[in-house]
Amino acid sequence: MKPGMVPPPPGEESQTVILPPGWQSYLSPQGRRYYVNTTTNETTWERPSSSPGIPASPGSHRSSLPPAVNGYHASGTPAHPPETAHMSVRKSTGDSQNLGSSSPSKKQSKENTITINCVTFPHPDTMPEQQLLKPTEWSYCDYFWADKKDPQGNGTVAGFELLLQKQLKGKQMQKEMSEFIRERIKIEEDYAKNLAKLSQNSLASQEEGSLGEAWAQVKKSLADEAEVHLKFSAKLHSEVEKPLMNFRENFKKDMKKCDHHIADLRKQLASRYASVEKARKALTERQRDLEMKTQQLEIKLSNKTEEDIKKARRKSTQAGDDLMRCVDLYNQAQSKWFEEMVTTTLELERLEVERVEMIRQHLCQYTQLRHETDMFNQSTVEPVDQLLRKVDPAKDRELWVREHKTGSIRPVDMEI
Repeated sequence: MKPGMVPPPPGEESQTVILPPGWQSYLSPQGRRYYVNTTTNETTWERPSSSPGIPASPGSHRSSLPPAVNGYHASGTPAHPPETAHMSVRKSTGDSQNLGSSSPSKKQSKENTITINCVTFPHPDTMPEQQLLKPTEWSYCDYFWADKKDPQGNGTVAGFELLLQKQLKGKQMQKEMSEFIRERIKIEEDYAKNLAKLSQNSLASQEEGSLGEAWAQVKKSLADEAEVHLKFSAKLHSEVEKPLMNFRENFKKDMKKCDHHIADLRKQLASRYASVEKARKALTERQRDLEMKTQQLEIKLSNKTEEDIKKARRKSTQAGDDLMRCVDLYNQAQSKWFEEMVTTTLELERLEVERVEMIRQHLCQYTQLRHETDMFNQSTVEPVDQLLRKVDPAKDRELWVREHKTGSIRPVDMEI
């Protein structure tokens, strides 16, 4: 294996075995290994055997994936080795200018192939359907690889940036929910204070009899209700508002972990791709220069010596090596970016599920506390109901007369 070459994907045979003379192994941008005969320019997925007539690997291979640019398939899904044949598939389209693809084959017609640096790839229009990492779920890890066009035509937004915006929006919503609960707590506290103050009001405090007892209980129920609402506000703070705020702080820390170097990896991937294209152009120029000098020497139209030809050949060879090195670096950058994208999108998905479930639980706690408060309020009114049912105007009149009577009226005969 060449220094700096990307290690083989899981499940492939070890590449440490020496290849037959003239063969080199490389990785496609999707991370799948193929083999090139530098003498005949033959390409194959099968590992060439050093023993004639004996294949080194099975003849059947799974379908390749669409070409990728900067780590993206044109269909908007991740570039990754087709190692999970059980997954569901979807159709993809592509761009014929994309860097590399997956399936070099000499049997394909010219109309269905693209040749890049002596390596033949299938045309994007002939690509098979794209596989999903999680076919049974609407998972983040399958649907945020491509850029999304701005509806107003002001450019594009990276898929990963959309995920970050979703998380930031969730964090903002959580903050606003906490503020809502805080306002609710303030209302409860003010309400409790006003009820307590009203219960101490002296209006109609001179009412007597059974009605007076009921009226006194009405005022006392206000004080009891004030205490209930004060306890409700305290529980809202400790069991709903505070946990929401604490979770938001932890959520911010988790977000920082996810927002680490995905953007830098994407920039690096774009830079690696640009380097590949630059190296490809340089190789084309060197090859053209070598061919021109060789032709001039053959027809003796130039004084170029054999040494000049050798020098041009060395430059062409060096340009080819530079291209291979750039492709290797691109493959490594894409592999790293892909791994980080999958890991990070799954983590963002986990955080979102955790956030929604946490808020749901605490809103359920809010409604439970609210039901309990209603029950306690009802209990403060029950004594009032009992006394009101016992109010008896006749009895009240009797009690008042007994206490305040001045004497009975007795008729007296008048004398003339």
